[in-house]
Amino acid sequence: MMRIMLKSKISYAVITDLQLYYKGSITIDEEIMEGADLKEGERVDVLNLNTGGRLQTYVIKGERGSGLMCLNGPAARCGYKGDKIIIISYALYAEDELKNFKSRYIELDEKNKIKNTYLA
Repeated sequence: MMRIMLKSKISYAVITDLQLYYKGSITIDEEIMEGADLKEGERVDVLNLNTGGRLQTYVIKGERGSGLMCLNGPAARCGYKGDKIIIISYALYAEDELKNFKSRYIELDEKNKIKNTYLA
């Protein structure tokens, strides 16, 4: 049996930009992507703590160290600059992979810099 499990979670990211007329996605600082083990093009859920909205999109690599967190295309209508969001990725795992499985958690500060990282 295969199970879909939480692979990584980025908590308390702050939306820094919105680009409505773009092909769609969320642009994330490359350093944060690496910390959360996200690849460009990977599907993610974006949960907006301010509006209660939830959307599904894919990741685009942003400039390393920039703190960029930009909603693009139709996703730009799902938040405002300054809103706090949570970004979640999932992966499919076989039962034998789950014996030592741990999800990766990243917590950001107000400037989208990595504050805490842990596995659980």
